[in-house]
Amino acid sequence: MTTLDLTGRRALVTGGAQGLGEGMAQALAAAGAHVVIADLQDAAAAGVATALGEGHGSVHLDVTDEDSWVSAVRSATETLGGLDVVVNNAGIEISNLITEITPDEIRRQLDVNVLGTALGVKHGLRAMRPGGQAGQGGTIINVASVAATIAFPGISIYSATKSAIDRLTRVAAMESGKLGYGVRVNCIYPGLVPTAMGAGLANDMAQLGLFGSADEAVEAVVGLTPSGRLGEVRDMADAVVFLASDASRFVNGIGLPVDGGMGM
Repeated sequence: MTTLDLTGRRALVTGGAQGLGEGMAQALAAAGAHVVIADLQDAAAAGVATALGEGHGSVHLDVTDEDSWVSAVRSATETLGGLDVVVNNAGIEISNLITEITPDEIRRQLDVNVLGTALGVKHGLRAMRPGGQAGQGGTIINVASVAATIAFPGISIYSATKSAIDRLTRVAAMESGKLGYGVRVNCIYPGLVPTAMGAGLANDMAQLGLFGSADEAVEAVVGLTPSGRLGEVRDMADAVVFLASDASRFVNGIGLPVDGGMGM
């Protein structure tokens, strides 16, 4: 039986300075991978990398800027001696009613969530395909959301961006296969996790008048979840480790729900 052993793998995790990204980086490292944390928050990213121990690192990355991606991938590949895994986790969520959403709020989410992930897929494929900086194939894991599969109020644009990540993932997997890149591309749909972003979402729902309180919003999410609880960071991190491992070697172009059944 194949185990989830990532010894010798080299991984880049965007948005790894906190929240889900930090948990994913920790899980990858615990499974044996060497990890570079890519984030706008330089000090926090360096702190996470230091806590992971020797053989890990951090790099500055603005996921919306192509030059930043070129520099980050080059630096990560040099630091790690190659690249086998790219986790496109960085994302933002801005809550608002459809009747009140502003163009700036729409553009910001499109830039970070869609453009940022698309550039991550682009430069991950370029680095890991034959003739690339790493050139040995690998896997790309994009982070979508259960919001891509359900109609939850107050997060219309966020939901749209996460749906776009799902479609991007599937087309990228097909292109990679057709062109012989040797890179699998998958995504996960996390459920609500009580990170800073998750807590902020619950508070936003109350402020928008969609629920009586943040607690009521959380209870609604739990009520929609057959597993009867919110997600945990480790739930999402373990799914990323699975998709990065040989245990998922024939899993390609899919969206993996990690939502306790909420989006079924």
